[in-house]
Amino acid sequence: MEAHSNLGNALTAIGEMEAAIAAYDIALQSRPVWSEAHYNKGCALRECGQWQSAESAFRTALRLKPDLAVAENNLGLVLMKQGCLEAALAAFRQAMQVMPANASFHSNFVYALQFHPGYSDPAIAEEQRRWNRQFGDPLKQFILPHANDRNPDRRLRIGYVSPGFRAHVVGRYILPLFECHDRERFEILCYSGVARPDRITECFHALAGQWRNTVGVPDARLAEMIRADSVDILVDLTQHKEGNRLPMFARKPAPAQVSFAGYPESTGLEAIEYRISDRYLEPGSANERAGRKERVYLIDSFWCYVPPGFDVEVSPLPGLQTGTVTFGCLNNFCKVNERVLSLWARVLGKVADSRLVLLSPAGPHRRRALEAFEREGVAARRVEFVEHRPWREYLELYHRLDIVLDTLPYNGGVTTCDALWMGVPVVSLAGETAVWRAGLSLLTNLGLPELVAHSEEDYVRIAANLASDLPRLATLRSTIRDRMENSVLMDAPRFARNVEAAYRSMWQTWCAGQSSACNDSAS
Repeated sequence: MEAHSNLGNALTAIGEMEAAIAAYDIALQSRPVWSEAHYNKGCALRECGQWQSAESAFRTALRLKPDLAVAENNLGLVLMKQGCLEAALAAFRQAMQVMPANASFHSNFVYALQFHPGYSDPAIAEEQRRWNRQFGDPLKQFILPHANDRNPDRRLRIGYVSPGFRAHVVGRYILPLFECHDRERFEILCYSGVARPDRITECFHALAGQWRNTVGVPDARLAEMIRADSVDILVDLTQHKEGNRLPMFARKPAPAQVSFAGYPESTGLEAIEYRISDRYLEPGSANERAGRKERVYLIDSFWCYVPPGFDVEVSPLPGLQTGTVTFGCLNNFCKVNERVLSLWARVLGKVADSRLVLLSPAGPHRRRALEAFEREGVAARRVEFVEHRPWREYLELYHRLDIVLDTLPYNGGVTTCDALWMGVPVVSLAGETAVWRAGLSLLTNLGLPELVAHSEEDYVRIAANLASDLPRLATLRSTIRDRMENSVLMDAPRFARNVEAAYRSMWQTWCAGQSSACNDSAS
């Protein structure tokens, strides 16, 4: 029994999830009331994307041991994946109540708020400040003076901290920055939290001047490593997402610290005094939004898209062959909520015989989504779910779609770029938060601002009008890829120069001992 449980743990550590699950099952046959084994099995199932089975395992663990906070936290993560945001937030709150000193549980709660249409920007900002008061402020005592050479023009040591140096959304679009960095002016150091390296990890490793594996390294020790490496600017690529090292950043091991790339939003951590965004993501004054204190650098585009390393052609418009329009959304299902489903139902109601394709593993969340459509008068037969699949096959799904419908309040980012690369126009709704303006940024930078709505009525109108004009859809399909290739969205050298200019300005501010606002374009 103990041996099989330990075997499951060992197999999980090396990424052999199916074998790990089998080992846990054997252990549980001998001891079915073993809460920790149910929890460990749930973690392995979650890694496999088997969210419903993982949810069941976590619930069993909690029934056997109600105060098992890690199971409550992981339950929240799998509920979030299924679009069950209220239940996910409740699970995170319970985990925080049982273990209030755990910064990661609270980070998961802060991040989940970004997906919930019921939370305003000021409410999210206040929760970020609450995180900072509880976990950032107590670590101020460990902030020490920095002895870095205050030469404003010298070569800078830039440290990047992330668990995403792999085949991951962050890894995909931060790689061109590494490839185009000016090595004469910037030395690159990576602090990698990647537990299971892959081909993309190898690319990052090769491009880094120095590479540090930080898996299992405590925050205090990691801060000491970064200070000993004399990092000038430390870059957080994760924000409040899982695997973040925000408590380490709270110790401020580098003179200047900045958040970028994880998702377009603030951390609320005072020790990270800068953020990189773009001119379309930030509503109003970037430095005054909801009372956030960090200084914001606005570059041309938050995203730099890299197409796959294999050829997937843009297909002819499917609607010309089928005679009907197929809408789709291949975003992470955690972005799909009741408000989104209602909005999509209104679109389907305006476009006769149209269909909708959604990407999601099997589970009860599919049934809930169909019931939401049926309440709006849309027959379930008009909605199709497809499973996750390898990258090439995922891109080929766009051969079936005429129009992509964006999510809210958390728009698509790299997924939207994938759709556009495949020639499929995206209809998006711009809102009050940065994550709710990704579509506005991407489509405006592509020269297609007319696809951006500023109200739900506008969203329905734009989608319906687009669906009624197949010749226009065919033209868009044949030209969008060229638009991308000739836009800032795929101009990696320009992207790198923008980011580097922001770094240089941050550094010069520190060298001069200034604290003036820096809400200027870094281009």
